[in-house]
Amino acid sequence: MSFKKTYIPKNGYTPICKIGECSLKRLEFGIIELTEGQTLEFDTNDKETAFIMLRGHVNVSVNGDVWENVGNRANVFENRRAESFYMPREQTLCIKALDSVKIAVVATPIKEKTEPQLLRSDRVPTKLLGVPPFQRETSFIIDGTTNAKILTVGEAYCTEGNWAGFPPHKHDTDDMPSECIAEEIYYFLFNPEQGFAVQCLYTDDGSVDEAYRVKNDELVEFPYGYHTTVATPGYQSYFLWMMAGDYQGFNRRNDPEHAWIENK
Repeated sequence: MSFKKTYIPKNGYTPICKIGECSLKRLEFGIIELTEGQTLEFDTNDKETAFIMLRGHVNVSVNGDVWENVGNRANVFENRRAESFYMPREQTLCIKALDSVKIAVVATPIKEKTEPQLLRSDRVPTKLLGVPPFQRETSFIIDGTTNAKILTVGEAYCTEGNWAGFPPHKHDTDDMPSECIAEEIYYFLFNPEQGFAVQCLYTDDGSVDEAYRVKNDELVEFPYGYHTTVATPGYQSYFLWMMAGDYQGFNRRNDPEHAWIENK
């Protein structure tokens, strides 16, 4: 099984990872692309859903309210603090594009009914994680400080030529507080667009041992296993990371063979 998928840009909503049709059981991902003036009605069904503005600006109509001019960048490299909006299960909303729009849609089944939430960029914290040559800047868009109960979503900007998420780590065992079970996806973009990164995914028993060359608009699913990323020199490397599990946050375990490097 290949855990890598490619998104081919398309107008409207394109589901990419669907439960029952991919390796994941709790996490779904898709992309919305709209042209100026176009509208899209979206129903969250039984899932809490996060909408991350990758490009452009929209008005969002929900429950009789209108959130105006949501979005703050022409591309993900222009502003590292994304604007977004969160929707509960069983929610219908209408999105109207004010210009050329690209939105990441992240969802997970949930039993609890929550409340819609507009999340402007001024509430998005960023952190510089690691040190060269394993350094990245990470933002936290959807987490336990928002109305979301299961999803955790953020963005990572790899320092040029560096590794990200090193030492390799996993979150596929129920051993809290050290490690929780959480599925994850990385979705990649590059500047210039012909850039690429290498995404590793492997398990202790060797049943999975992959190193994917990931290009613009490609993603890798992590249903289980250790994962780590390396960015190529000369390119700005970005990935949207999204998780769904019983605990929100970074409850993970480093590969014990490489854990010593974190304290080097």
